[in-house]
Amino acid sequence: MSRTPHRNGRGLFLGAVLGAVVGYFAGRALGNPAMGIVLGLLAGAALLYRVNPGRRDRR
Repeated sequence: MSRTPHRNGRGLFLGAVLGAVVGYFAGRALGNPAMGIVLGLLAGAALLYRVNPGRRDRR
């Protein structure tokens, strides 16, 4: 069974957290921080889901 090295759960979580923080500030500047959090969370998670932040097994 082969694993795809460019998709992982850690990138998904990191993208969701960073996207929500950036989205909050962008949404606050535009007048609606709640919508900014939601859109930032989705965009950040989708972007960093495909990024591999590091090796899982340290040998």
